[in-house]
Amino acid sequence: VQLVESGGQLVQAGDSLRLSCVASGRTFGNCAVGWFRQAPGKEREFVAAINWSGHTTYYSDSVKGRFTLSRDITKNAVDLQMNSLKPEDTAMYYCAADLAAPPPSRSDLYAYWGQGIQVTVSS
Repeated sequence: VQLVESGGQLVQAGDSLRLSCVASGRTFGNCAVGWFRQAPGKEREFVAAINWSGHTTYYSDSVKGRFTLSRDITKNAVDLQMNSLKPEDTAMYYCAADLAAPPPSRSDLYAYWGQGIQVTVSS
């Protein structure tokens, strides 16, 4: 599975942004998908995840209520809608996928990773 993230850019605090993770090589339909982020000098942290069916989503406390995950079957993609962005959301965002059902926040258990995309939120 090859994953490619898109949609990252420089925005202002309070703005919205939509990241997309498109899969090639196989359908996303059988994969759990997670989004993680890493800010300079910090460890990679869990942001959100969606199970293979798309019926269950998980969010970190820091983004709950502001970020929303969804599947787009037609694009073979998983999108992360980010609203009310804050400067502390600034990071490199990574999409990850796995055919199993890893605990959503366990980045070490995802087999496939995208290259990451930068999101910068200015104050």
